[in-house]
Amino acid sequence: MKLIRFGTKGNEKPGVQLQDGTRIDVSAFVEDYNEAFFGTEGIENLQLWLQNNQDSCPIVNPDTRLGSPLARPSKIVCVGLNYAKHAEESGMEPPKEPVLFFKATTAIVGPNDSIMLPKGSVKTDWEVELAVVIGAKASYVTEADALHHVVGYVLHNDVSEREFQIERSGQWVKGKSCDTFAPLGPFIATPDEIKDPNNLRLWLKLNGKTMQDSNTSDFIFNIQEVVSHISQFMTLLPGDVISTGTPFGVGLGLNPPKYLEAGDEVELGIEGLGISKQKVVAYSN
Repeated sequence: MKLIRFGTKGNEKPGVQLQDGTRIDVSAFVEDYNEAFFGTEGIENLQLWLQNNQDSCPIVNPDTRLGSPLARPSKIVCVGLNYAKHAEESGMEPPKEPVLFFKATTAIVGPNDSIMLPKGSVKTDWEVELAVVIGAKASYVTEADALHHVVGYVLHNDVSEREFQIERSGQWVKGKSCDTFAPLGPFIATPDEIKDPNNLRLWLKLNGKTMQDSNTSDFIFNIQEVVSHISQFMTLLPGDVISTGTPFGVGLGLNPPKYLEAGDEVELGIEGLGISKQKVVAYSN
């Protein structure tokens, strides 16, 4: 199943994208894709409801804006330096255990919304990432049980301001949490749609030129390891997002480095998780 949310910003409704690409409105069944939905077997109940009600669901106009495919979660946990080649291009040793940081949930936008350069930014960068959505509360879970706590997967552009992240004092969160820095979607794919999350091609283009083209098989820590590890330090709630890191090819790693400018267009995708596209715009109040 592919879960979508559609409509104007702040007024999104829940929907489903069918196998033929048609999008339907399921707001007659569920108010939103949030912690309450994911934590109460919402996917299973929605599937049962659709068996009898799919034909009566309104069709969503294909030109309608897509929002983030889930409502704002309690947290976004990110994994840094989780691809061997990305650690190398960053000039850092591969970590001995997952590097964790947070991204503010206020950074979340729809998959095709604009990326706004933050005030004073000179080093805003791109990062295509596979993100995991938690479906069942996870605390001290084992690697063997980790995937039982995953309800789906989603495409994420972990936009980063490198000066804020690396050159300013404090934690990475400052360079990761600016408004519009977390485009999610176009949809959440349930696990039955993704054969092996640890073997998916992912790519990103800047103004039509391929910058990132890799595979999650280059993970240093796979999905099971990441979910289990994070759950040793915090409780993961239904709807929480884990972003699993980016492969090589970010602007920081180029020689000379290259960063986003107003007018640029970023396009990215992951096998089985669709494509998103963001226009880069200057800071505005």
